[in-house]
Amino acid sequence: MKIKGFGGVFWRTKDVVSLKNWYKETLGLSMEEWNGTVIKPDADNETIFSLFKESNDYFPEEQSVMLNFQVENIEAWMEHFNKIGIPLLKQPEKSEFGTFIWISDPDGRWIEIWEK
Repeated sequence: MKIKGFGGVFWRTKDVVSLKNWYKETLGLSMEEWNGTVIKPDADNETIFSLFKESNDYFPEEQSVMLNFQVENIEAWMEHFNKIGIPLLKQPEKSEFGTFIWISDPDGRWIEIWEK
């Protein structure tokens, strides 16, 4: 069981268009219509960089950034979290993008765990 890398970094902004333009101009990160881009460091790991409007409800509005860790064997991670008393914040979600679960750190920040 290991963490392979960050699965993504997500945060809210008041002006998605301006920030997308700044990242393109400053760092050469061109974002798609869904307001993100995929950065692939190697064949089996990818990091998502995506912007969310302040009103988006994908993670709590009071949280400006959410970490996403890409993992192997998400079932083993769920067993591990259960064993050490870390509850899942909601039921696992499976889609064409993979399986997602959510936990929170001691400060209440949501952390997304992802297996593709």
